Amino acid sequence: MAPLNEALKDFTTVIVTGGSSGIGKSFIERCLALNPALVVCNLSRREPQLDISSIKLRHFPCDLAQSDVLKEKAAEVEAFLKIAAPEGQVLLLNNSGFGAYGHFPEPNIRHLTEMIDLNVRAVVELTGLLLPLIRIRGGVIVTVASTAAFQPTAYMAVYGASKSFVLHWSLALNEELRGTGVRALALCPGPTATDFFRRAGLQQGSVADSLSMTCDEVVTATLQALAAGRSLVVPGWKNKISTFFVSKLSKPLAARIAAMILARFRLKKVVR
Repeated sequence: MAPLNEALKDFTTVIVTGGSSGIGKSFIERCLALNPALVVCNLSRREPQLDISSIKLRHFPCDLAQSDVLKEKAAEVEAFLKIAAPEGQVLLLNNSGFGAYGHFPEPNIRHLTEMIDLNVRAVVELTGLLLPLIRIRGGVIVTVASTAAFQPTAYMAVYGASKSFVLHWSLALNEELRGTGVRALALCPGPTATDFFRRAGLQQGSVADSLSMTCDEVVTATLQALAAGRSLVVPGWKNKISTFFVSKLSKPLAARIAAMILARFRLKKVVR
């Protein structure tokens, strides 16, 4: 297995969405620890609070669910990089996203359509806007999907469907990009120690620690897959086993099993 710093040796630039917390923040911290010379651009509502001194981090405040704002910020990122890092490969991490738990259309339609805007449209739009730059310089497009992408997810129906889109889109994009100097990597983490469950409307600790991974573990698996030139990574052996077996089931049966598992979370739903 190649050393992790080998994954970043050809990159000068990292662009992250949602780097203020969770996997995105851990990704920034690890990348800068491995290669302090990297120029990092973060697009999110809040600025990352990092304990790394003398870093080259530029924050672009942005509501990614707003198309006009996203186009404006993408242009600002390109203009900034022409000065701050005009050469070298670009690593784009499409990380921003959120979920919701409940019977459709809970918690409300606006919440669900905003989820689609962030989890799906913003990913496609930002990648499309930045792809000409990445084609010129070379690089990798990493997009965070989920183990939920491998089966229909009752009670999290829109979230699971959005991540299924992201997974299949990323794998297809990787094939389209063959021979261009650019590739795509789909990251499918399982339960991870982030604010995801709180924002989804579930109590803290809804998933047992034994079934959850840390953000740092997810980032490590991502960088290993990046160094190996892979197009898909499912971090953690438990997640690998579960996604392997569920992919062998018929979709109706997979949906039924997922519904039985996810129904257990109803007692851990936050009363609003």
